[in-house]
Amino acid sequence: MLAEAEQARVRIAKNTHAEHKSRLGQFFTPAATARFMAGMFLPPASRPMDCRLLDAGAGVGSLSGAFLERCAAGGLRFERIFATAYELDERLLGEMERTLSAYAGPAPLDYRIRHADFIEDAINRIQFGGETFTHAILNPPYKKIPGNSRHRLLLRQAGIETVNLYSAFVALTLAMMAPGGQVVAIVPRSFCNGPYYRPFREYLLRHAAIRHLHLFASRSQAFRDDDVLQENIIVALERGAAQGDVTISTSTDDRFADLTTHIHPFDRIVHPDDPERFIHVPTSPEPDALALAPAIRYSLDDIGVQVSTGPVVDFRLREHLRELSGPGTVPLLYPGHLGGARAQWPRPDLKKPNAIERNAATEKWLYPNGFYCAVRRFSAKEEKRRIVAGVVEPQTFGAAPLLGFENHLNVFHERRHGLPEALARGLAAYLNTSAVDANFRRFNGHTQVNATDLRLIKYPSRAALITLGEWAKRQAAMLDQAMLDERFSTLAA
Repeated sequence: MLAEAEQARVRIAKNTHAEHKSRLGQFFTPAATARFMAGMFLPPASRPMDCRLLDAGAGVGSLSGAFLERCAAGGLRFERIFATAYELDERLLGEMERTLSAYAGPAPLDYRIRHADFIEDAINRIQFGGETFTHAILNPPYKKIPGNSRHRLLLRQAGIETVNLYSAFVALTLAMMAPGGQVVAIVPRSFCNGPYYRPFREYLLRHAAIRHLHLFASRSQAFRDDDVLQENIIVALERGAAQGDVTISTSTDDRFADLTTHIHPFDRIVHPDDPERFIHVPTSPEPDALALAPAIRYSLDDIGVQVSTGPVVDFRLREHLRELSGPGTVPLLYPGHLGGARAQWPRPDLKKPNAIERNAATEKWLYPNGFYCAVRRFSAKEEKRRIVAGVVEPQTFGAAPLLGFENHLNVFHERRHGLPEALARGLAAYLNTSAVDANFRRFNGHTQVNATDLRLIKYPSRAALITLGEWAKRQAAMLDQAMLDERFSTLAA
């Protein structure tokens, strides 16, 4: 029966225009992933009970079908199953009806399909005391919620502050669960870190225990029929339960052929002293190299360094940008100018401005020329490291008194001035190690590297970074990844 839903999913996914999917934030769940998600539910601990199942954004019914398939096979025993499936896309309702009706015989099932806006309906239920659910399985839509939209205002009425439909669906689902209710959802990993999702993380951790996290190693395979490059994660939650150890599993893709599973204490998932409540996903049973290194325990404040997003927002200052330097201009750096361990400027082949006018409108966005460590805010998917750091050297820009750093760069500085040369080189060398990359991947689920992320990384002492920078300068062009990683082992001791 689930095979028929899978055929419908593939057919509809191929024949649905990308604009339609984008407008609804619509991505269909493959059957193999649906079955894996259904397998994450724990069976009733005692005698059979009634199940009240919620599927929000149900599509063709693949997730409900996988859950009901497991029930029919005896994996989950319930006296009765009452399923409620929400779907806004009218074109999918017939397929969903066929999927659910096929299980009405093999499982003790009653179901209803709600062709309604889930956010509006859920908030009405929460405010006016609607029924609660014991189980929920969902692949919610993925789309930003404008700050002044009706959905954002409705969510605030329910005490939910979030920026995307997927996190709104999960939060509302949790709000409608009975105590001990289980939620399994496949969502983008972006909620695990970053300032925009902090209120959602706090809401999730306040109302539920994390039981299981599954990470797909490939960013392109979980929803490959929809050309999705967002890193996805499956999360299993238990409403109102005491937090304990967390199961972490990984697989390259939705074939689950190389599935690995480990158990981790919760303080390795959410660090107790982290005010941002970042959610880490360790892919090894052992703590990562940074966590094990007693010498790497300093914050940027401890070493007297700040990191900021590049202040030059090019589209706001477009009239002041110039293709090449000239009288009255100063150098402007984009991520493309970080071609390796050091900045390369100018680059006429870059198809980006190389200079910005120095005048009353731009002066406040410029930094004095000097040594800086710069990190790209976005890394390409084919790059081996998420964090790509380089050194900005003042001699590259001749007698230029000031520099512009474009908004797609992060800049390490001392109170908006340059760093000592050895410190800038040491920071770049440290950030380019494989150990820092592995640590960063534990809480960052996309290719964006924000200044907030860089502030939360632990660093060696200022003196150790300076020593590392002096060593890196001596290696010059010979410096490679193997040398950096070998040097890290002595730095961490």
